[in-house]
Amino acid sequence: MKKLITNLLALLGLATACSQQGYENADVNGFAAQIADPDVVLLDVRTAKEFEEGHLKKALNIDVKQSGFTEKAKSVLPADKTIAVYCRSGKRSALAAGALTKEGYKVVNLKGGIIAWKEAGMPVVTESPIEDDVYEVDSFTTKNGKTVKFHALVHASIRIEYDGKEIQIDPVTKLGEKTIDLAAMPKADYLFITHEHHDHFDTTAINLLTGDNTQLITNQRCAEMLGYGTVMANGDMLQLADDITLEAVPAYNTTEGRQQFHPKGRDNGFILTLDGLRIYIAGDTEDIPEMAEIKDIDVAFMPCNQPYTMTPEQLVNAAMIVKPKVLFPYHYGQTDVSSIPSQLGNDGVEVRIRHYE
Repeated sequence: MKKLITNLLALLGLATACSQQGYENADVNGFAAQIADPDVVLLDVRTAKEFEEGHLKKALNIDVKQSGFTEKAKSVLPADKTIAVYCRSGKRSALAAGALTKEGYKVVNLKGGIIAWKEAGMPVVTESPIEDDVYEVDSFTTKNGKTVKFHALVHASIRIEYDGKEIQIDPVTKLGEKTIDLAAMPKADYLFITHEHHDHFDTTAINLLTGDNTQLITNQRCAEMLGYGTVMANGDMLQLADDITLEAVPAYNTTEGRQQFHPKGRDNGFILTLDGLRIYIAGDTEDIPEMAEIKDIDVAFMPCNQPYTMTPEQLVNAAMIVKPKVLFPYHYGQTDVSSIPSQLGNDGVEVRIRHYE
């Protein structure tokens, strides 16, 4: 009887401890059962470097030791979902679990961390979730033989790889029925936002891609909404590195009745130069007079989504003005851009249609 009472007291003590900490600790098998539920969000709270060396499939990555962890987590994690959290050994994830519990989240912590997970023979992934067979990728070579890769993510979202640098332009986590797994992508070295519309300005995407060394560059309006960021106005130029420059150029509507979508002077297009390769990211614009000043473009991304940006006819006109070597129509939604390659075939502009709906 005495032994039974002791055991009951021990169980009561354990229950009290669990209640006090507010989150559940699960062993490997219990954790695996939890994350098998599609409504459970998996969170890795290690550093970005640790994450890249191996992580659980479909895990988000937010470093618990990074300043502003709780606010960043709240901006990314749905409040109505269970959060399954892990780290290397379980210590950092316990800190994260406690912080998230205080914010009202239901949290499950992996005891023993990814060490225990691996020891149990459970799988981890190290490969990038954005291999060339997942998103369409186009490669170009700079004047000094460096490779620039463009990943067609969605709509106006472009990921650029260059010389070990990660560049993200207008990233979004979801557009229509398409979801982009930005959490599993490398943190951005440079993050460019053209303007404030939801299909270009997504705070969840920004938070997921922002690391300790990320430089975010945008217009005045978006910087005000975020509370931070390097502001560029039309005509400004930044030397980001010895071989990387960025120019902000105008992007606006001119057609009567459309000016309210993108008023003149508010939004940016960008000219990004990587080791001599000149890339024009037009942003949301029509075929404006200032395009006549844009010269020597190797790769151009131009929008075609009436009534917000250009009609196909305007896009053809804009391409004939700028004369890029390669043109990617983007931001085209349901607009039919299939005739554009034939319309520009005799003008020395190679048109590549990718999934930028």
